[in-house]
Amino acid sequence: MHFLMKTKIILILCVLSSTILVSAQQPWTLQQCVDTALANNRNVKQQALTKKTREIDYEQARNNLLPNLNAGIGQNFGFGRVVGNNNTYTTGSSQSTNFSISGGVTLYNGFKMRNSIEAKKADMNASEADLLKIKSDITTSVAAGFLQILLNKELLQIATDQLDLSKTKIEQRKGLVAAGKMAEGEMYDLLAQQSKEELSKLQAQNSLSLSLLDLAQLLELDHFENLDVVTPDNLTETDLKLLSADEVYQSAITHRPEIKSAEYRLKSSEYNVLISKADYYPSLGLSTSLGTGYFNDNSVNPVTNQKNDYGSFGKQLSDKLNLGINLNLSIPIFNKFAIRNNVRSAQLGVKSSKISVENARLELKKSIQQAYYNALGAKSRWDAALKSEIASREAYRFTNQKFEAGRATLYELYQAKSNLTQVLSEQAQAKYEYFFRIKLLELLK
Repeated sequence: MHFLMKTKIILILCVLSSTILVSAQQPWTLQQCVDTALANNRNVKQQALTKKTREIDYEQARNNLLPNLNAGIGQNFGFGRVVGNNNTYTTGSSQSTNFSISGGVTLYNGFKMRNSIEAKKADMNASEADLLKIKSDITTSVAAGFLQILLNKELLQIATDQLDLSKTKIEQRKGLVAAGKMAEGEMYDLLAQQSKEELSKLQAQNSLSLSLLDLAQLLELDHFENLDVVTPDNLTETDLKLLSADEVYQSAITHRPEIKSAEYRLKSSEYNVLISKADYYPSLGLSTSLGTGYFNDNSVNPVTNQKNDYGSFGKQLSDKLNLGINLNLSIPIFNKFAIRNNVRSAQLGVKSSKISVENARLELKKSIQQAYYNALGAKSRWDAALKSEIASREAYRFTNQKFEAGRATLYELYQAKSNLTQVLSEQAQAKYEYFFRIKLLELLK
């Protein structure tokens, strides 16, 4: 019983400590979010394996220049009528052991192996560029999710402030109703407005929760109940610089991973043409072999009537040692047009790769132009919302004064307040869209 009690206490302490750790979780910075997403994302891991495979292919292409070397051992047993050590047939049983070492190297094959090395190198570089592209896309998605959370937090704060304002006004009116200076019906209108604003706040909280869930899923977190983010210090207009679309494109065209990937694949396809054409040329190879063996049987010499003696194991290995060196020249004459068709297919691959390069450049240019003009639009809406905020605040202040003086209806007050809330929401949305477009242009550059 004492042991069970101690166990329960330990479990309770563990639960409490884990709860404290979760509740004390620090808000995430944007960089922490990006780093976590890149570390956990399965597409990144999958592409990293693909990149490793291409590195192995490139390494093997280089190793193909080296000579090969093989050793062999053979053990043979013969029964009945067999060929003896002196190349005559005997009846009985025999056994032989053979040892060999052989090697070979390609001296010339139309530079096929050299071009294969370059093709595999281009494939490896393209795979690395693909990995960078995936990481760039993930970074963009995380940044968008991060800014969406900041926007929803600001919208929630706006809804909270408006609700607090209504609650304050209700408290003020309670005294007037109690003193008979205000009709009780107007209090119901105020309470109805409070209920609407409470619903707006709840909807804002739900939107924030969903955006936190979206970010957590991007980060592939198992536990995210207390996930929160830090508002960056550089999210002010003075810290942002809107780059021109042409400026971004001229920089991006030289180093963006999707462009590099397409260009490397074009280079690989061009080397594949040379590899195919190499089969038109003769190939020259050098091979060498070293061998020896041992033989023994139970045959009897008819002259001496004694068992044949072929020598000891070591003596036979020494006597039978032989070395061979061969030069092999292969000249292609006719191969059912296979080489020609391989070359034609490789040339079509080059044309397809060129189209892919142009398409990648066009898509990049479209993305940059869209981000640029979306940024301009967001900036215009932000500027307009800032001006509208000043006017809306003044309109609400003036309507509130009229309402307090009994010269404005409660409906007019609600309308002015609703207009202010709408303007503040539009301002926040335009501001964060502008931030995102600016950051997107920076990432594309």
